[in-house]
Amino acid sequence: MDTRSLRLFLSLADTLHFGRSSEACHVSPSTLSRAIKQLEESLGVPLFLRDNRSVQLTPAGMRFAQYARETLQQWEQLRHTLMEGADELRGEISVYCSVTASYSFLYTLLSRFRHLYPQVEIKLHTGDPEHAIARVQGGREELSIAARPAHLPAGIAFRPIARTPLMFIAPAGQADAQADWIEQPMILPESGISRQRIDQWFARRNVRPSIYAQVAGNEAIVSMVSLGFGIGVVPQIVLDNSPLAERVQVLPVVPALEPYEIGLFAQERKLRSPIIHAFWSLLDSPDTDAPSMPAPCKEIS
Repeated sequence: MDTRSLRLFLSLADTLHFGRSSEACHVSPSTLSRAIKQLEESLGVPLFLRDNRSVQLTPAGMRFAQYARETLQQWEQLRHTLMEGADELRGEISVYCSVTASYSFLYTLLSRFRHLYPQVEIKLHTGDPEHAIARVQGGREELSIAARPAHLPAGIAFRPIARTPLMFIAPAGQADAQADWIEQPMILPESGISRQRIDQWFARRNVRPSIYAQVAGNEAIVSMVSLGFGIGVVPQIVLDNSPLAERVQVLPVVPALEPYEIGLFAQERKLRSPIIHAFWSLLDSPDTDAPSMPAPCKEIS
């Protein structure tokens, strides 16, 4: 059964943006537009109202979106039921994570999964980890890897993999960095868990940081700090895997920022799928490598 056109339609129905949907689905905008046009021709009604500035669902599009979601859900349930009686797992699974997570955690998991279930096709998508939970919630991915938020959304399951501290970093060789770092320009993440914890850290000390730049992506923060633009904050796991690690220094700040807990996310109801459950269960094995916590730092005077 070819469900591709339904998935493309639902992606556009969720984003109402051809560019973002085509990027998320890894197809060209023309391919996405052609798929929508074919659906509309088959149904005999327009599903979207679109012009140069906006995309909106028509009433028919809203009804078709409900049909598409129910159809895909029923198809997945049937496929999973049939697979339960099969001798070997077959099908596909989609996973989303950051580039750093893909070689820090996912490499080991995928190697083991591929060895155990060679007939399962793995679809790996990488991008901003801030979108990881939303992509699972929206049904665009079966699994994702990211930091655990303070409160899990309803219906979302979490399985921890590792903990990693958040580190203040400065350009390497900057002799006065540890003396007056809090007065220097800061390079901070735009949003997300890191930014929330950084803002709370400064607020508790009644300090208003001088923000030089707000950046999307931890790798970009390391890059800007290494070039001498200011002080940044990144997870230790990003720094450990960065080719620019030798060009920055870690500031031993006390009290330290609250560490991340990184793990797998999935919809609770989808854990009944034999394939998703098989991947989820990889963490039951003690072979999964996890970075250890560093020793406590001394306080900066």
